Amino acid sequence: MKQKDKIHDQYLEASIFRKRAMIAALFCAVLFSIIVSRLLFLQWSSHDYYSTRSENNRIQIQAVPPNRGLIYSRSGIVMAENVPNYRLEITPEQVANVPATITALKQYLDIDQKDINQFQQRLSGARSFQSIPFIFDLSFDDVAKLSAVKHRFPGVNITASSVRRYPFGSLASHAIGYVGRINDADLLERDKANYSGTDLIGKTGVERYHEDTLHGSVGFKHVEVNAQGRIIKTLDTTPPIAGRNLFLTIDIELQRAAETALQSYSGSIILIQPSTGDILAMVSKPGFDLNLFPKGISQKEFEQLNQNTDHPLFNRAVSGLYPPGSTIKPIIALTGLDSGLQTPKGQIFCPGFYLLPNDDRRYRDWKRTGHGLVRLDDAIIESCDILFYDLSLRLGIDRISPMLKRFGLGQITGIDNTAEARGTLPSREWKKKMRGKPWYPGETLITGIGQGYMTMTPIQLANMAATLANRGVRYQPKLLYATQEGGNFMELSQAVQIEKNRIKRPHIDYVIDAMKNSTQHVKGTAYRAFQSARYPVAGKTGTAQVFGIAQGEEYNSENLRRKLRDHALFIGFAPVKQPEVAIAVIAEHGESGGSVAAPIARKVLDAYFTSYLHKQ
Repeated sequence: MKQKDKIHDQYLEASIFRKRAMIAALFCAVLFSIIVSRLLFLQWSSHDYYSTRSENNRIQIQAVPPNRGLIYSRSGIVMAENVPNYRLEITPEQVANVPATITALKQYLDIDQKDINQFQQRLSGARSFQSIPFIFDLSFDDVAKLSAVKHRFPGVNITASSVRRYPFGSLASHAIGYVGRINDADLLERDKANYSGTDLIGKTGVERYHEDTLHGSVGFKHVEVNAQGRIIKTLDTTPPIAGRNLFLTIDIELQRAAETALQSYSGSIILIQPSTGDILAMVSKPGFDLNLFPKGISQKEFEQLNQNTDHPLFNRAVSGLYPPGSTIKPIIALTGLDSGLQTPKGQIFCPGFYLLPNDDRRYRDWKRTGHGLVRLDDAIIESCDILFYDLSLRLGIDRISPMLKRFGLGQITGIDNTAEARGTLPSREWKKKMRGKPWYPGETLITGIGQGYMTMTPIQLANMAATLANRGVRYQPKLLYATQEGGNFMELSQAVQIEKNRIKRPHIDYVIDAMKNSTQHVKGTAYRAFQSARYPVAGKTGTAQVFGIAQGEEYNSENLRRKLRDHALFIGFAPVKQPEVAIAVIAEHGESGGSVAAPIARKVLDAYFTSYLHKQ
């Protein structure tokens, strides 16, 4: 018997279908509501936000670095310029095998491991389609060799840029300074945006001090890029503003003459105009080739410079600290005259040593047999220590220290160069603070002849000489003569007066006359150096001890290593009545100011009065 067909309940099935349809419709409605809500949110509430993001994905801003300003001498000779430079760049996505490509390039280029390591560092932080610098300094021969085989190296390109070059190499190296690769430490002191795309920045000297003037302002260009970030076209450009050119106060011929005059001695020479503070020559010797740094100095070359016992990277002119020796005796003499404790006719007998009351220590004169009966002017001419021991004791450190400070000693001069040292101007308060001990009379004696705790920089001594030449008026030393924007007229740098010492004219004239006789009188310590000079010079020699000599011992240079021998110093200015130039010379371990430093000064002053004046 056949099974009867199942009877369908059409009403029940229809009811189930309606329920399912309602659930599906409700689900679709909710889903549609979500989509509409999201669409409204994107199109309305967040329109500006996503529109901006979309535009940023399409348009990028790229920096256009400015041309660095040039540096000229005061007569317009280029001392720092920008020259074309070729570098090798690699675009990773266009190179099948980067290590293999580098290995192949070694057949044509001198590539060391340092180049490879630095390239890998740059590569790790860049996109594959970007061109990454590999070799920064290609010679013309390198460019020619690579151009001939360029078809073998897809993705390897040669690009032209500019790099700093110093035509005179090591001449005035510490005054000019150099540029080097910019790093994170440099950017901490600068506006990062303004250095976008910039490879080089001033590291030392004028290059660093006047960095803001030399650098200029960065430009920008808007470029359209695709989704992968590749440039499609340039939309518009804001050109960069080139840095301003600098004209320095330095005269190339005088600078060369001064560096030559110092011969094989390490040390410093500074030639300065008393009436303006302009530095005509600033020597720190030994120097170094400035061109080693802009293209990236090798580790080996840097170690050779840094480990050199003569310290060629050290700027002696503004950072070197030396005892001033007898060069400060004119200031001690002025202090005595100004205080009334010393008269021009006052005399003292010099037996070759000096004793403090109730003290058996002998403070010796440089001349063992003594100078006999001397007045103040005699003591300056012959550099008698005994009179200055006695005068310093009567004055006391509380009178000496303030007068030395008025002439700029132990003070930052404010010269537009880097790493200027202050030096040490001892006083009662200074010793209490730094050593925790009281001041003793014997320390006053040796301070009066420029020894003991006292240390000064060559720029301070030159500024002191210039202040004496100005009869007490002190100007701020400067290396900037003028600035120039493009080819426009130069804007001259103004002289800055720091102090005008109120010293009685008869007193300073007396001291200057004694300084003049130190170069013209037969007993003068600088007489041999200047006896035939056609221009009158006021000067003072000095000899600064490198180490102390024990009581009862004698200084014997033959038994000393060169590094332990005394420094030779000279300060002066000329002509005496209307000074045009002042000078300070320090010849390290030269031993005698009269026989070494003064003849060096004579050569430089001869160059000024024979060569320089003919150009005026």
